[in-house]
Amino acid sequence: MKNQQNMSSSSSLPLTIFTLTLLSFTLGANAQACTEAFFKLAQQKNISDCKRLRTLGAEFAWNLHGNGSSNSTVVDILFGATLNAQQGWIGWGVNPGKRPEMVGTRAIVAVKRSDGTWGVDTYNITKYIRSGCNLLPSKIGIVLSKSVEQDVDNMHTMYVRLSLPSPEYNVTRLNHVWQVGYDIEGGHPHGHPKTLRNVDSTEVIDLTDSNGRGTGQYRSYLRTIHGVLNIIGWGTLLPIGIIIARYFRVFPFKCDPLWFNLHIGCQLTGFLVGTTGWAIGLSLGHSSRYYTFRDHRTYGILIFVFSTIQMLAFRLKPKLTDDYRKYWNMYHHFLGYGLLAIIIINIFKGIRILEGGDEWKWGYIGNLAFLGAIAFGLEVYTWIRFFILKQKQKQEQKQKQKQNQTEQSQEEKPSKPKMFA
Repeated sequence: MKNQQNMSSSSSLPLTIFTLTLLSFTLGANAQACTEAFFKLAQQKNISDCKRLRTLGAEFAWNLHGNGSSNSTVVDILFGATLNAQQGWIGWGVNPGKRPEMVGTRAIVAVKRSDGTWGVDTYNITKYIRSGCNLLPSKIGIVLSKSVEQDVDNMHTMYVRLSLPSPEYNVTRLNHVWQVGYDIEGGHPHGHPKTLRNVDSTEVIDLTDSNGRGTGQYRSYLRTIHGVLNIIGWGTLLPIGIIIARYFRVFPFKCDPLWFNLHIGCQLTGFLVGTTGWAIGLSLGHSSRYYTFRDHRTYGILIFVFSTIQMLAFRLKPKLTDDYRKYWNMYHHFLGYGLLAIIIINIFKGIRILEGGDEWKWGYIGNLAFLGAIAFGLEVYTWIRFFILKQKQKQEQKQKQKQNQTEQSQEEKPSKPKMFA
């Protein structure tokens, strides 16, 4: 067992190295430059630093004016986002708290009414908004001026000049939040979609850096790694282990003890890889305190619990001579098939949450189709061989019965009387 664990750990080492390399590369990547049209609009406002934000098709430009007073920094902001609807709103804000999040944000929101007119106002986002309270305008004390600017390539923009008090707002590590919504109530913004793009629209940005390097985008990369690890671990290696156990243990192919070593290797490696992805998912769920994908999380916990129980079977399974071994086999098999169904459902839920597009969805469907084709082919071969052997056994039984009848008839036949001279 120890050798098998070492073999599985060594096989998962290259995947771990690749994942860490991918993470370090993506974290070190520079931000994309903004579009030419948005940059020209920023230059009209004498703003030179510009970048694309990673979600909602948003773009962001800024310019520091140094200290407007002894304890504050004046910043010019140009924010733009796509709003593909007759009405809706775009918003940007800063959070003086410890982390970039919605609650606690001092926001500037531009609202597009159904008649095409715009209005812009300031809002203090409190925790009561999550309870369904209406979002009403309020003074936030940091805005010097604000305006809605022209549309640029179907992108709506707004301009804000801020005076940020130094004790509360560190421009080298500024928590900023952006958002797009479509619901309006009483001329004011009312909620936004709960997609992952909306949830991940936060960042910690260094305004003194002309590239605007941020330290919040790691969550989107971790989500991608979370999805890849779960598809490889839970969604690929565990089904392969099930296929090996079903078709190579006893019938139609008996490969003992090779099947057992391969089964354990796939299951254990899949469990380790999947558990790593599951742990990353828990961390991501904890970091998104105000948004939880409950169904996906519940299924993930069930997958981990059931797979852990299945892994314990390597040590706790009864002996072949035990009377209850057949009942244990039934439980182990049915739990494995049920676990496989939950895994497939949850992976599709995760793909929908990630909004990975057709590449993720059809890629995993292709993976399932490949494994399903293998299992279907082996299943067909199993039943064909089963019926052939069954027919062969019937023929052998008939021949044996015929032979027995022949022998019996010969024994019962009376012998001829001898003739005496």
